[in-house]
Amino acid sequence: MEKFIVETSARHLHVSQADLETLFGKGASLSNKKDLSQPGQFATNEKVTVVGPRGQLTMSILGPVRPETQIEVSLSDARTLGVTAPIRESGDIEGSAPCKLIGPAGEIELTKGVIVAKRHIHMTCGDATKLNVKDKDIVWVKIETPDRKTVFGDVVVRVSDKFALAMHLDTDEANAAQCAGVVYGEIIKL
Repeated sequence: MEKFIVETSARHLHVSQADLETLFGKGASLSNKKDLSQPGQFATNEKVTVVGPRGQLTMSILGPVRPETQIEVSLSDARTLGVTAPIRESGDIEGSAPCKLIGPAGEIELTKGVIVAKRHIHMTCGDATKLNVKDKDIVWVKIETPDRKTVFGDVVVRVSDKFALAMHLDTDEANAAQCAGVVYGEIIKL
């Protein structure tokens, strides 16, 4: 079976242009600190404080800007903030948890936007054909690490020729499976 890289997606947020300007000032833009594995995506130098009813966390913004602001956390992070963040695919923020964002130039009270990203595999159409899956399929993925071999269920397949083949886990999931360094996964049939 074809193996693919498994990456840890640490807490981060995506911002709209309007929210970026509220947080960092009129005409603000995101500065590329480091390119990420997904084409066109990058970690930025910009950080904000995310505040919930019980706590706060400093988080990096990922670029480029998006149509809506979205905060992606682990379940542990959600507890720290004191919010009930639903497990969702990226972009599905209706009815998600509220929070406050604090930047160097301003603050925003969001009525929605905090989610725990559903574990997922990005892949191209060609990858999907090779792996015999299609967009939105839900699969099982086996990850073999030295002391914590794990099978993750409920992994959503996301297919687009704009993607590069990689699975994303949040920090809690990656730590539970001892994912450190280069780790590979493979789709299995149960």
